[in-house]
Amino acid sequence: MSDNPPAGKQADNAPDAAQVAVYLQQNPDFFHDQLGILENLSIPHPSGNAISLLSKQLELFRSKNQALEEKLTALIDIAKENDTSINRMHELTLALMEAKTIEDVVANLEKVFADCFLTDFVALRVINDSNDETGNPFFIDRKDDNLQHFSAELRSNKPNCGPPTLTQARFLFGQQAPEVKSCAIIPMIFTELEGLIVIGSRDESRFHYSLGDLFLTQMGEVIGTRLISVLACER
Repeated sequence: MSDNPPAGKQADNAPDAAQVAVYLQQNPDFFHDQLGILENLSIPHPSGNAISLLSKQLELFRSKNQALEEKLTALIDIAKENDTSINRMHELTLALMEAKTIEDVVANLEKVFADCFLTDFVALRVINDSNDETGNPFFIDRKDDNLQHFSAELRSNKPNCGPPTLTQARFLFGQQAPEVKSCAIIPMIFTELEGLIVIGSRDESRFHYSLGDLFLTQMGEVIGTRLISVLACER
C-alpha cells in the first residue's frame, strides 16, 4: 500500500498553512538558500495573474520606496516654502521700520509686496472716528457705507482670499478695479487702531480661497503694530 496521502488530503506530520506562515515570518532568510523553490512559487495578484513571490516582493518594495520619496519631497517643499515666507516677512518688517509717515508705510508696502510677494496692488484703509483726517485717502470714517462690504472680515478679524466684488474693488483700487482678479483682505483690529490692508493681483489664482490665513494674520499684526507707532508720532 502506498505511503502517500490521498489526493486533496494532508499527511498527519505535514505542517498546515498557518504553521508555514509562522515559520517564514520567523525565518525571513529562508529563501536565500532555497532560490530554486522561488521558481515554482506564485501568489495571486490583484489583476488576476500569478506572479512570482520575488516579483511581488520587488513590487511592494518599489511601492513603499515611491511613497517614502513622495513624503520626503513634500517635506522638502514645505521647508523651502517656510524659508521663503520667513525671508519675505523679514523684508516686510524692515520696510515698515523705515517708514516714518503713513505715506511711507503705503509706499514701502507697495514696493516690498511687488518685489517679494509678487503682487500688483496694495490698498490701506484706517478706520477713523472723527473727521480730522478728511481728504486723506488712507482714512475712512467709521460711518462710511463702504465698510459694510467688509463687515465679514472686520467681524471675524480673519483674512479672506478670493476674487473681490466689483464694489469692493472700486472702493479700494478705483479705476484699476477691473484689473484685480484676486485679493487678500486682511483686517487689522487693535485697541488703538482698526483698518484693512488689501493685497491684489491680476492673477485670479494668486489669492485663492484655499490659501491659509496664518501668514496673512501675522502680516496684518506686523503692519498694524507699525501703523500704531507711526500714527502716534504724527498726532
